[in-house]
Amino acid sequence: MNEREEHIIETAMQLFIRYGVKRTSMNDIAVEAGISRQTLYNFFANKDAVLQGTIRLLADRVIAGIQDGVKKTKSLSEQLDVVFEHIAIKHFDLLDASPNAEEIIAGVNASSQQELAAGAKRNIALISEIIKPYTSEIEKNGLTVEQFADFIQSSATAAKYNAKNREHMLALLTALRVAALKVTGGT
Repeated sequence: MNEREEHIIETAMQLFIRYGVKRTSMNDIAVEAGISRQTLYNFFANKDAVLQGTIRLLADRVIAGIQDGVKKTKSLSEQLDVVFEHIAIKHFDLLDASPNAEEIIAGVNASSQQELAAGAKRNIALISEIIKPYTSEIEKNGLTVEQFADFIQSSATAAKYNAKNREHMLALLTALRVAALKVTGGT
């Protein structure tokens, strides 16, 4: 993704948060980004493509944030906290700050769902690498590393979308961390 595309996506993301996906037009994105509509259409065929690009950029940032954060930790508990921060907490806070959070979630269409699934798959692969040193303990519990990584990813994502409030989400993530540490035998 080049600098201009990233600028367009950053602009679109702010508009989606402020007004919602449905109420944000391609013209709104072009005007706010300071470019012509034609320039916008040269980069993105339609608003769905912009939304897909937004999801892809956020997914890239999740992966980069986890990779950078994990390098600075020593324990599995700290590594899980980094994973949860980037998969759930930051996105919860972003949506919570938006008056259009429900509309943003509803605005994610089938093609955007594919981007979300691709991002989740990347998260699962990264979590698998983090918990791989605990393979024998995970297998003693009747799971594969990939199954357990999928469970961690899915549960963190569910906490983000289903929590009643931030405190509830943090409590769910704490329970998930405790469970993960029990299954892995990690600290």
